[in-house]
Amino acid sequence: MPTDLKSSRKKRGSVSCGHGRVGKHRKHPGGRGNAGGQHHHRILFDKYHPNHFNKTGMRRFHDTKQKHHCPSINIDKIVAYAKKINLDCPETIDITKWGFFKLLGKGKLPSKPLIIKAKVFSKKAQNKIVKSGGACVILP
Repeated sequence: MPTDLKSSRKKRGSVSCGHGRVGKHRKHPGGRGNAGGQHHHRILFDKYHPNHFNKTGMRRFHDTKQKHHCPSINIDKIVAYAKKINLDCPETIDITKWGFFKLLGKGKLPSKPLIIKAKVFSKKAQNKIVKSGGACVILP
């Protein structure tokens, strides 16, 4: 932007350039950034940023995630997955070899009965497999 269009050109000759005589235009009168959130800016922080300073719950020291690791797959994906790996309609399918631990019950099973091995089955999946004449084998 050219200098002659800046607003400071209009304020030349007016002594304090629009910042008043008494209060003066000082550097950072309220502190820099988020300073004073618990002191002189408390009302603003409480009103517009609730829970900014709160901690909630309990800390879990050395929280390891492997005990909760349980990748899952749905029934409708099993047959597609088997075809993808070039297994032509096997009678027994071990989903743990594919890296899945849990079988969920979404979708339809093929017409012929299947024996499916997994670490965990959902109730819905178990019911569908048993109704179709197959079996659920729970692996350790």
